[in-house]
Amino acid sequence: MSEKLLEIKDEHLSFFTPAGEVKALNGVSFSLDEGEVLGIVGESGSGKSVTAYSIMGLTAYPGRLIGGTIRFNGHQVERMSEKEFRKMRGNEVSIIFQDPMTSLNPVYTIGNQIEEVIRLHTDKSKGEARARAKELLELVGINEPDKRLKQYPHELSGGMRQRVMIAIALACEPKLLIADEPTTALDVTIQAQILELMQELRQKMGMSIIMITHDLGVVASMCERIAVMYAGHIVEYGSTDEIFYHPSHEYTKGLIGSIPKLTTEESERLVPIEGQPVDLLNPPAGCPFAPRCRSCMKVCLRRMPPKTQLSDTHYSYCWLRQKEAAEGGERA
Repeated sequence: MSEKLLEIKDEHLSFFTPAGEVKALNGVSFSLDEGEVLGIVGESGSGKSVTAYSIMGLTAYPGRLIGGTIRFNGHQVERMSEKEFRKMRGNEVSIIFQDPMTSLNPVYTIGNQIEEVIRLHTDKSKGEARARAKELLELVGINEPDKRLKQYPHELSGGMRQRVMIAIALACEPKLLIADEPTTALDVTIQAQILELMQELRQKMGMSIIMITHDLGVVASMCERIAVMYAGHIVEYGSTDEIFYHPSHEYTKGLIGSIPKLTTEESERLVPIEGQPVDLLNPPAGCPFAPRCRSCMKVCLRRMPPKTQLSDTHYSYCWLRQKEAAEGGERA
């Protein structure tokens, strides 16, 4: 049986701003096995990236972890010092940021930037680091690696820059790779290539991946499990098949319903999720999705729904599922 590589329990994280406390994460819990791919989906501001950054101790000021535990690969993350984090980042966990153009330094060559990571985390010499950098560029499918190592970020296309970011993230063969919307700025052909590349590398290296995205098409092809986030809560969690074929939470149903389908008639309109995301400075007392939910009941506005276990791997937080379970004579 595979061990849990990552286990997050009841994580609460807030940003203390002049306007007040922004409750970015409210009781987030999930785990990740070794070699598993987890997709975290949700709209902008739902807490996807904040969750991922907290694993690496990258929560920006004025953010602060105020409750819960994060255990990763034997580390108790909430108790780690900055020195311990520096040792862990790159070696055990790496991240691919959203925009490679802002993540790569424009005044250094690609070779310099990959070699710096290798020399920082290993005892390789300059020559060995250069050879490893070339090997990494070949691994991520970049042609003419010797030439690319001498080039600057602006000389490469968007897809190539993203591949360089993946090469940097894989430099020390981490156990966990966090991909924060790695295909957002790319066209669909390059996006497919990057996803295929990540699947290949995962199989070769046996690493786990957390894929953060708002694109359900990306998680369908990449992930084994999916966590659906809304307003700092995981509102539904399950296997990819369970989420796509048996969605339980009304927000998940809204996300799936808003995807264009090949079978859709030309005259048929897309169904958006109406309304605005909640204000995290003043979150509602009940279900955060209630103000936008078409099936909202009075209890939804007053109280946060409890967890409804739908199968061994599938659960959601929705009063409608509680009601169905009660009416079916089951104990929710």
